[in-house]
Amino acid sequence: MARTIIETRGLTKRYGSVTAVDELELRVEEGEVFGLLGPNGAGKTTTTLMLLGLTEPTAGSATIEGVDCTRDPIRVKRAVGYLPDNMGFYPDMTGRENLRMTGKMNGLRGNALEERIDQLLARMGMTEAADRRAGTYSKGMKQRLGIADILLKDPDVLILDEPTNGVDPEGIRELTALIRELADRDGRTILISSHQLHQIQQICDRVGIFVQGRLAACGRIGELAEQLEKENGYCFAVAAQPGGAALEETLKSVEGVTRVDVEDGLCVVRASADVRAAAAKRLIERDFQLTYLQKRGGDLDDIYAKYFEKAGEINAGKRKDGHRARQAR
Repeated sequence: MARTIIETRGLTKRYGSVTAVDELELRVEEGEVFGLLGPNGAGKTTTTLMLLGLTEPTAGSATIEGVDCTRDPIRVKRAVGYLPDNMGFYPDMTGRENLRMTGKMNGLRGNALEERIDQLLARMGMTEAADRRAGTYSKGMKQRLGIADILLKDPDVLILDEPTNGVDPEGIRELTALIRELADRDGRTILISSHQLHQIQQICDRVGIFVQGRLAACGRIGELAEQLEKENGYCFAVAAQPGGAALEETLKSVEGVTRVDVEDGLCVVRASADVRAAAAKRLIERDFQLTYLQKRGGDLDDIYAKYFEKAGEINAGKRKDGHRARQAR
């Protein structure tokens, strides 16, 4: 059984009448890459600040490797490497000089520090750029230098805030491969806070969808997709020739199909189960030429949208109930 590294219990943070984080229950296991997903204002940054001991919770608790983040923030900081959205480097200093300064601040000196810097620069693919001023670096290079910076003290846990934000496609590919390697090869536990769904889908073992301060869903992407299918039915898109009403009626005749809509020239089929094979067979039997058939709802964008919509409906219901209660009083 995997060891729990990051854990929150009823973690709550209020700013006056605004609840930024609402009774968060979260467990991240050793060696896992966990994506905390949500739009700006969802509570991701506030959660990160509480995990780092930089702000106190209103209620509940958070621990990293069993250490209470509020009561012993210094021990937590020793175990955690934190990469903020905009890592601050001295622009007139070289990448190597920036790392050397960080190393000295963490008690490293002499040959041990220089060897560590060389190793990390090589691993980040930054050796050739090491002696250039950091102010000349692209955003992707700064992020790789940032990861080297937080790895200097060899932390067990990494917390990365929007690591791919503003990075070009090639830089994103390099960063995501590196992050995955830090978990798989080094065994580090990684928490990523992001709204970049496509990149997160590629590297995370599990994700948590954060909406208005609450964790709306948590699990592996496949598990979340299956849960939504159970609740909302199976969905796939079809195109065939000839199209039109005849195509819609043929699809509706397939057992298990509950609804057919036309969206952007495609028939979007909703069914109680996966009836794609039966639908394709029926179309071929009736002399349709099938040109497109694709499942919908299985990727992270669709999952995120559905849970976001679901959470909004729940919160709207709560607001209505609260309004009724106030009227009753």
